[in-house]
Amino acid sequence: MTTEVVILAAGQGTRMRSKLPKVLHQVAGKPMVAHVIESAKQIGADVIHVVIGHGADQVKANIQDADINWVVQEKQLGTGHAVAQALPTINDDSVVLVAYGDVPLVANQTLSSLVSAASDDTLSLLTVHLDIPAGYGRIVREAGSIKAIVEQKDANAAQLEITEVNTGILAVSAKKLKQWLPTLSANNAQGEYYLTDIIALAVADGMQVLAQHPETTMEVEGANNRQQVAALERFYQLQQAQRLMSEGATLADPQRIDIRGNLTIGQDIFIDINCVFVGDVSIADDVTIGPNCVIENSTIGQGSVIKANSVLENAIVGEACDIGPFARLRPGTVLSNKAKIGNFVETKKATIGEGSKVNHLSYIGDSNIGKGANIGAGTITCNYDGVNKSVTTIGDGAFIGSNTALVAPVSVGKNATIAAGSIITANVADEQLGVARGKQRNIDGWKRPSKK
Repeated sequence: MTTEVVILAAGQGTRMRSKLPKVLHQVAGKPMVAHVIESAKQIGADVIHVVIGHGADQVKANIQDADINWVVQEKQLGTGHAVAQALPTINDDSVVLVAYGDVPLVANQTLSSLVSAASDDTLSLLTVHLDIPAGYGRIVREAGSIKAIVEQKDANAAQLEITEVNTGILAVSAKKLKQWLPTLSANNAQGEYYLTDIIALAVADGMQVLAQHPETTMEVEGANNRQQVAALERFYQLQQAQRLMSEGATLADPQRIDIRGNLTIGQDIFIDINCVFVGDVSIADDVTIGPNCVIENSTIGQGSVIKANSVLENAIVGEACDIGPFARLRPGTVLSNKAKIGNFVETKKATIGEGSKVNHLSYIGDSNIGKGANIGAGTITCNYDGVNKSVTTIGDGAFIGSNTALVAPVSVGKNATIAAGSIITANVADEQLGVARGKQRNIDGWKRPSKK
């Protein structure tokens, strides 16, 4: 049997107090519904249906995925009605997993177990035991077997004492769904078509209803307001912190790290507080990362040190490099082994050769720097003329004096020296000294301006 996933994402989320549809609020830098879609793909879903309603165009614009079958629920008449909108495009021979766009952190193993347990004669239901079950539909059992789900507003006093509750997530045969959903009634306190009513229908048809349970209750927590989104965020980040520590990282404080993408690490990594990792980041063995760093879509080689308050974006850092503090490596930066980028240095689309140093207060863009070069404080590559960008090339062993402006396109040769304070507009050959300064004048009797 094939697996089809129906993700319910039509709700408005008025308690979010936002113009953004609820499912687009982010956890770990990604819309909640995107987490659910990713999980569906990871468990091998053959087809993914996303049911949208409020803010449908916004949801589609934010989740641009050609593999999704978008289903519009014009009127929000309950969960049963929402799933029914997807029925015409669901294959009869499928197992259907129903998930929710505002419940983003269900583990893949939990979802896989649900799907595996479902068959033509078994409905697989995800339930959880809560000390305080208020607000949830209660699981009604007889002689240990699940017989029905009763929503809280429809429950009697005895049923309200039940602590096993419904998460709403289930897996069932598509044939059975197509048989049951058209028979649902809205004769309840909410005036809605409850998907949960199919449990009683399954029992009446002689099917077995099997409960599956998540590893933690936080897996199945949804978000109806910003406080709940924040709680999901912290749970997710703590899970990621635990993973990193088990893989070989020391975290100065596991409560103060944010991972908003895919972070892979080697062993003996140290990560200080308040670091943020975005997109795809890879960190090799023996790397040290200081506090307050933001690293996005970058690779960091073995033994490199990233000092406090540095920002790396789409950069490649070699082995044993030294970066920061307060350095900014912008897209296209490539550091060879043992390169150094010091405080208040910005690089963009620049290749820095092995052992070369840009120690402080410099901008290096659209540049190729050879091995062992030294770039003095305040050096700027003037790579943009207002229309076009040009390249600066600096050879091996070159020494660039402080407060130099290199006006591209220009090249500085191997072992060449540029005198401090020069504005270089023409090429400097190997081992030459380039000097380009205005003539100094010392004026006697100069009177400073006085305050009027």
